[in-house]
Amino acid sequence: MTDHLLQLHGDVLAAMRRGPRNFAKLAFVLAEDEEPADTDQSDFRDRVTAAGAGDELTALWHRTLTGWDLAEQADWSTAAPRTDERRADAYDRLGFDTTLRKVLDHAVPVFREPGPTIISTTPTWWYSRDTAAVRSFYWSAYEQLLRRKGWSDAAVAGLDEASHAVVERLADPTRPDAYGARGLVVGYVQSGKTANFTGVTAKAIDAGYRLVIVLGGTLNLLRGQTQRRLDMELIGQENILRGADPADPEALIGVDYQDDEDWPEKFVSHQGRPSVLGAFDIERLTTRDDDYKSLATGIRALEFDKQIRTQPLYAPDNLHRAAARVMVVKKNKSVLSKLIKDLKKIGGPLLSEIPTLIIDDESDQASVNTTDPKKWEEGKVTRTAINGQISQLLGLLPRAQYVGYTATPFANVFVDPGDGDDIFPRDFLISLPRPTGYMGVQDFHDLDRTDESAVGNAERAHVRGIYDDAHGDRLAEALDAFILTGALKLYRASHDPSLESHFRHHTMLVHESVRMAEHAALALRISSIWHQAAYTGPEGHARLEALFTSDFQPFADDGLPTPASYGELRPYVSRARQLINSGGTPVLVVNGDTERDYDQPDLDFDRTPNVWKILVGGTKLSRGFTVEGLTVTYYRRRTQQADTLMQMGRWFGFRPGYRDLVRLYIGRAEPAGRTRTVDLYEAFEAICRDEETFRAQLTRYATLVDGKPQVTPAQIPPLVSQHLSWLKPSARNKMFNAELVEIRSPGEWVEPTAYPTAPADLRHNVEVWRPVLDLLGADSVTLRRDAIAGGDSFEAQIGTLGHEELLKVLCDLRWSVPSEFSPHLESLLSAGEGGEGIDDWLVILPRQTSSRRVEASVLGSVPLSLAHRSRRRGDLFGAIGEPKHREAALRIARANRAEGLSGGKAPESFARERRGVVVLYPVVEEKPPTVSPAGDIAPEHLVMAFGLVAPRSSTATQKNLVRFRTVDSTRKDSAIIERGAGVS
Repeated sequence: MTDHLLQLHGDVLAAMRRGPRNFAKLAFVLAEDEEPADTDQSDFRDRVTAAGAGDELTALWHRTLTGWDLAEQADWSTAAPRTDERRADAYDRLGFDTTLRKVLDHAVPVFREPGPTIISTTPTWWYSRDTAAVRSFYWSAYEQLLRRKGWSDAAVAGLDEASHAVVERLADPTRPDAYGARGLVVGYVQSGKTANFTGVTAKAIDAGYRLVIVLGGTLNLLRGQTQRRLDMELIGQENILRGADPADPEALIGVDYQDDEDWPEKFVSHQGRPSVLGAFDIERLTTRDDDYKSLATGIRALEFDKQIRTQPLYAPDNLHRAAARVMVVKKNKSVLSKLIKDLKKIGGPLLSEIPTLIIDDESDQASVNTTDPKKWEEGKVTRTAINGQISQLLGLLPRAQYVGYTATPFANVFVDPGDGDDIFPRDFLISLPRPTGYMGVQDFHDLDRTDESAVGNAERAHVRGIYDDAHGDRLAEALDAFILTGALKLYRASHDPSLESHFRHHTMLVHESVRMAEHAALALRISSIWHQAAYTGPEGHARLEALFTSDFQPFADDGLPTPASYGELRPYVSRARQLINSGGTPVLVVNGDTERDYDQPDLDFDRTPNVWKILVGGTKLSRGFTVEGLTVTYYRRRTQQADTLMQMGRWFGFRPGYRDLVRLYIGRAEPAGRTRTVDLYEAFEAICRDEETFRAQLTRYATLVDGKPQVTPAQIPPLVSQHLSWLKPSARNKMFNAELVEIRSPGEWVEPTAYPTAPADLRHNVEVWRPVLDLLGADSVTLRRDAIAGGDSFEAQIGTLGHEELLKVLCDLRWSVPSEFSPHLESLLSAGEGGEGIDDWLVILPRQTSSRRVEASVLGSVPLSLAHRSRRRGDLFGAIGEPKHREAALRIARANRAEGLSGGKAPESFARERRGVVVLYPVVEEKPPTVSPAGDIAPEHLVMAFGLVAPRSSTATQKNLVRFRTVDSTRKDSAIIERGAGVS
């Protein structure tokens, strides 16, 4: 039955190529009847009000309104994206009344989720929202599939925006001159990058890319997973069947997925051959079980039918009628050699016409050239095998766009940007936002805590050590936690059936070593502990009850079904044990050098109904392979590269319905050599700080200034920090690019952490700050964290210091890593260039009021409240400032003159135009500190730490926030920097 209302709205919105226009007028012009139905939009309003999930008309308006909400280039509105004002402008142009606006706002709220951060060269804007809407056959099918899978409107809109951002930075597939863009998309570990590149592939194919090569991991297991996802969610039943009758068993012989329990129900259907429906087919050059071997039909496989044979394939009349080809190939030397050999047979003229997209999943693995440049022959680049083959592919296909995907980008951004044949992301780097519901590093670490000896909420809820004084090794406890959480999942599913699909798989990961021999011994040990655990006997139940009461009940999510006592949970333990024991063993070893080591039915998360297992493995479980249902991890593996360690964080990901049950048992003192130990939990925290700093800086510098980028991809490496001397960002210590000279941070909290350790340097810094202490008033004032009366407050001494005087202090300070603060100091030295400048600084010295406070004088000063902090990352401290101090300082520095002169004791009352804020922290590392009977502390035992917020007047509104200096004047944007371990 024809949906006339949907058809009318589809036609009207299709005519709005350049933004919203008066809906009623367009409907009148386009309607076949003299007077179109529903001119007052009452049927539309009622339909949207009553719409349920899957209503196509509501989905159409969701796509349209969200697209207008997000558009960066909107000449029909002066309002900023993601605002009520932008949406109101759209409604005004549509001519919608107040009632309809309210109905639509309820059904399609203004999209406010953070979008991707984009660092790129100046984009060409060939791929607009209107362009995308004209050809969206495969994207629309993918979008509808995601909605049927339960994706929320916000999640779909976020994916739409992020994938659109990638495609619009590729070259226009119809452009006459060939150009191959190079880009990198950075996600989080196990955060849905495959969904993003599936969306990118759909949009790119719709836009005209006709050959897609996906480099899908280094194992058939991973390649097959990727192939299946693309087949299921993008390519679809009709392109897999290729005309075969699904009701004829003989016709289905040799057709993929006939043994897959999800076929055909969960595979997208286009409701007919796409080429018959006015779109185009997709031809698969690889299958689920078969990697690339050779072009199945020889050279003809890449011969495209042209509508106009005298024109090249990329001419629009030819391009949009031709079928697309998709292959998913393993990053393997022999496989890629076959592909390159076949492409060479086809020859340059034909290949030069094919708009191609190469997607490199886990692009920092195997793809990066790791040969030592110092050993290259004069004038010749030596490449590793896979890197060389990717370079050859890009050379054979001049219209090929290369997009790498990774969660650990450091190896990619350290590629030499001057190597034109390499994979450096010269055109764009896109950092994807943290997805809603994602459980990442921040959920296991309390980054804002200042008392380093205290255990924060995240650590208390999810993190456990490997040893405790009472029981020694806690592996047996981790196994108890695994069966207990399995029982809790079964309990929850029985009380809320909607959760059952989330609990299909339930796994535990044990990762101790990279050595395969040790894996076998460990698996035997785990199996022995398991079978002696007596889970169905009185002793086992008593142990599980104690663990449930002490470790799971206190942290249970109140919004999820949780038993009030172990007695309610006990009946589910036996079933959990049965599921884990299925197949005869609770343990699977996942390692090896050959494909057959991974071809285990019990490990196939796609085709096995329930994988409830303890997985023992090493490197092969640490990248690309998604461990579904992972709930308990026992981790002791050490590495010296931050990106490698981050990829081992398999406990990150989406944990719907069991987020509160996740437990991480991690080594806190793992041997590293004969005498040294390392804290792996601290290492992950350091990586988290590196990663968040990197992402935050990309976000700051993503804003265009005068239509031009502040930072190009070639200038990214200086933004990569290293906070543990033994944990390098990546395996290479040669980083190409510009040297970071200046960071402007008006209105932002800046907190140096690289304070010196030498006693003479500590004394020097105290002597430099000592005169400032005399400027502080004798009486304390009360400062509130926020404007709420009775809210969090603190006592402090305050005073003012001229800008020139503060600069003298800051320029005279000594640091363990000078480069950490020098870019910020440079911005203060140049304050006023193009802006109003800085007059003075409010100096705040917080005073503790607790009965446990420790105070001491230094070099004859007034008594200072001492703050205990620890160096958590080599010479670098963790967090210095406290949130309440930071918030008060930000409020003062960001307040305007009217607020500042309003009086009262709110922080704003101390604000003035062109005034910044400095918060001083006399820090001690000893606990308790060494204070003399007279109440003095030696300056050699005191770290004079601080945080500051420069006023917004310190820089012009449209001035770049970052500045670089090139070292090699012959290479304007790619100076070479040598950096060793321990350099931030």
